Amino acid sequence: MASVRFTDVQARPSEFLDLTSLTLNEFQQLVPPFETAFHAHLAAWRLDGKPRIARRFTVYKNCPLPTPEDRLFFILVYLKTYALQVVHGRLFGMGHSKANQWIHVLLPALLAAFRTLGDAPARSLTALAQRLGVSEAEAATVVAPPEKEPAPIPAPASPLLPMTGRNGALSAPKTLLNRPRVRAARKKTIR
Repeated sequence: MASVRFTDVQARPSEFLDLTSLTLNEFQQLVPPFETAFHAHLAAWRLDGKPRIARRFTVYKNCPLPTPEDRLFFILVYLKTYALQVVHGRLFGMGHSKANQWIHVLLPALLAAFRTLGDAPARSLTALAQRLGVSEAEAATVVAPPEKEPAPIPAPASPLLPMTGRNGALSAPKTLLNRPRVRAARKKTIR
């Protein structure tokens, strides 16, 4: 099964930027903290999400993502393109289930690497103000205000609405499934 590798795309900077949203220099700066976070995660957890109790993680000959660059490239392409996991797995030479496992292992490692570099997204207005070095009021102007709820649409003034009243009984009989006899569409059916 053919697959895309970091070495295939690193010689084409514009294609690399299109796939990852990073330049090669930015990518190379992200590799060491990402690999450290990846090994820290796999020191405690296996690839299938269970706690690691026996041996430590090693890269096998047939590993679909053998190098740190391939692992980082895999997760960045996934986040940029957000393809179906089956398509993403096929692109990188693995099945859907393996792609799912790798995604769930590499996402926390990438977030930990961003936190190490101080580039993790701010999750509150206070954290954003601290990162920008401004007051919370100034940071609030940077953030787009939430859209207001749209006003409810008034009912149309149609002459048919007052003329048609609710029907007390439906024209079709109810189906009673908990009875010995089931009545459906005016026919009697005996179990």
